[in-house]
Amino acid sequence: MTKIVTDTGFASDTWENGFTPVAAANTTQSAVDLESDFDPYSADDTVLSAPMIRIDFPTFADGRGFTLAAQLRQLGYQGRLRAKGHVLADQYAMARRAGFDEVEIDDTLAQRQPQDQWLRRANWRDHDYQARLRVKVS
Repeated sequence: MTKIVTDTGFASDTWENGFTPVAAANTTQSAVDLESDFDPYSADDTVLSAPMIRIDFPTFADGRGFTLAAQLRQLGYQGRLRAKGHVLADQYAMARRAGFDEVEIDDTLAQRQPQDQWLRRANWRDHDYQARLRVKVS
């Protein structure tokens, strides 16, 4: 099973329309799965109009998914954006700032990093580097 992490904590996955690899995407009903090395500038209207895009994080050290999310948002993607895989609680604020709406983790990671660790990073707008600098300057 998996857990969905949002700013309010752990939740069950409510997405029911399935996930399609980008190579087979041809409908606006299912979500599109992207690998972290996907070139967002090659995305067609099927990808950019998908109701959800799920970006895979093969390891916690692979940050390409954060860049991909930010680029998709810059290209105008307004749907639900989900990070999947090896995203750690310490990376949650970065995921939100990059444009992700939620993170999908497996039960093993959820046990190692329980909800309270994720919630400590849920106030991602107030605890970024620039906000800390503003406090020091004031």
